[in-house]
Amino acid sequence: MRVLESAPEEATPQPAGRRRAPWVWDAIAGVVYPALAVLVMSRLWADPDGRVLRANEDDHGFFLFVLAHAERAVFHGENPFFTDRLNFPDGINMMANTSILALGVPVSPITHWLGPGVSLALLLTIGLGGTAAAWYWVLGRHFVRTRSAAFAGGLWAGFAPAMISHANGHINFTVLILVPFLFWRVAVLREPGRSVRNGVILGLLITAQVFVNEEILLFVALACAIFTICWVLMHRADFTSYAIPGIKGLAVAAGTSGVLLAYPLFQQFLGRQHYRGLPFEPDVYVTDLASYLVYARQSIAGDTALAESLSVSATEDNSFFGLPLVVLLVVCAVLTWRIRAMRAVVITGLVFVIIGSGPTLVVGGTDTGVPMPLFFVSHLPLINLITTTRFTMVVVWACAFLLAVAADRVPARDRAPRRALIWWVAVAVALIPVAPKPLVTAPATPMPELITSGRWREFVPEGRSLVPVPPPEVTVGREGMRMAAFSALDAPVPRGYFMGPTNGETDPTGTWNAPARRTSDILYEIVRSGRAPVVTPADRSAALADLKYWRAGALVLGERHPQAAPLRATVTDLLGREPRLVGGAWVWEVSDLPV
Repeated sequence: MRVLESAPEEATPQPAGRRRAPWVWDAIAGVVYPALAVLVMSRLWADPDGRVLRANEDDHGFFLFVLAHAERAVFHGENPFFTDRLNFPDGINMMANTSILALGVPVSPITHWLGPGVSLALLLTIGLGGTAAAWYWVLGRHFVRTRSAAFAGGLWAGFAPAMISHANGHINFTVLILVPFLFWRVAVLREPGRSVRNGVILGLLITAQVFVNEEILLFVALACAIFTICWVLMHRADFTSYAIPGIKGLAVAAGTSGVLLAYPLFQQFLGRQHYRGLPFEPDVYVTDLASYLVYARQSIAGDTALAESLSVSATEDNSFFGLPLVVLLVVCAVLTWRIRAMRAVVITGLVFVIIGSGPTLVVGGTDTGVPMPLFFVSHLPLINLITTTRFTMVVVWACAFLLAVAADRVPARDRAPRRALIWWVAVAVALIPVAPKPLVTAPATPMPELITSGRWREFVPEGRSLVPVPPPEVTVGREGMRMAAFSALDAPVPRGYFMGPTNGETDPTGTWNAPARRTSDILYEIVRSGRAPVVTPADRSAALADLKYWRAGALVLGERHPQAAPLRATVTDLLGREPRLVGGAWVWEVSDLPV
């Protein structure tokens, strides 16, 4: 059964003509998709432990920690939904963060034996190639007749600028393998007599996607809801026959996923260290409407300066289709407009162009002040947890359907060679400039042998924490995040880069930082300024109080840290004791301090 049914006037099959055997396109996809994925991630594969993705070092470090956490859940039996191995002693609500347990758990043996750096590079590579392959499989078997059309759709879905952009450290937005399967299983809910079977399958897919990325699942749900409304308005005569099995299947899916997710979601929204909202307003990260007409910085035709002027971040280039592709998509819409389901796909994509634009319309870097639909709903629960520009991911998916179905309607080469040639030349002209370049990496500050060899255990007794200098934090404590991950989280580490409440007791507003402490603030300022401050008696008293709160066993500063000299001098002054140089790191032993 083809999910996207033809309009009545097109129901008569057309002669297929001479086409490549399906296995040929299967082989092409099996070579091209993985090769492109490896090419994009090639610079990280050169040294997975020693290099970082330059556009997003913070999330690179965060996901190293997440993968180390999954390894501990498997090999040490620790709670997968909460950990105090980072942000010690308060801990982190892992369900309220992007813990990617559905990915981290399967690769935990790799993390255990080869380290989190290899697992991270592997998942990003699998994410790009696997997402393309998943779309190819679903499109080719359930939405279009020709594998060449499915190949074009899969190529776009797996390697669109949004995917390459998020591959700069966002594993949760790169491994989107389940997305086409979710669309397919929602579409077949209308099948009569299979409500239980279809509902259970969909419920299991929903459950799995929750443990990859809930934000993506919400996008899929919203896209399906808008598509369904459009589709029903165009199929009113068939609504009754489809509605009953569809509603039954949806109820079964909700029940299945609800039972499986009840406890994890309880922990996420009501458990220890839960939070509400994001630490920024919805108009901060929006999609500039003009960005659809130019190329992303990671595309081969991209202009970095122009892309930066129209983008909020190198990891959020979610549009950037380029003018030729926009023109081709308009042609695709015309070619497929007679198919009612495709009209619904086009409308859904346009709706998300509008939603992704944010509360007010931004064009060419200028906020026009024109209110957009999101202005009226951005405060609603769940919606207020979304980075607005990421709604544009749905536009990417709509375009994958549009490209594939339009390509499926192009006559075979032996029946209309000129039209077929024009079509595929147009596709090449539109897609080649968007093709990705290898992601840029940079050398990370080398991990001290003290950490990689496990010698730190000599200085951190059981029940005490390992305190990196400076403690891990977004933008200023990246070495600390890597130190925690590459020590396999064997010792608890204070603070960190994660999402949690501003203050767990009084203010549940979401933030990226642990509550401020004087000692960490002093060390962060040294990283920013490169200068050692004048240490006061009050600073020394605060340092002792902070170390007591963190139950510190030892403070560790890599001797190759860019600000090692002022950090070393300041910590020595704060503690009134000299460090030892051990295994490439300065160590201050403080396990004798009372806690």
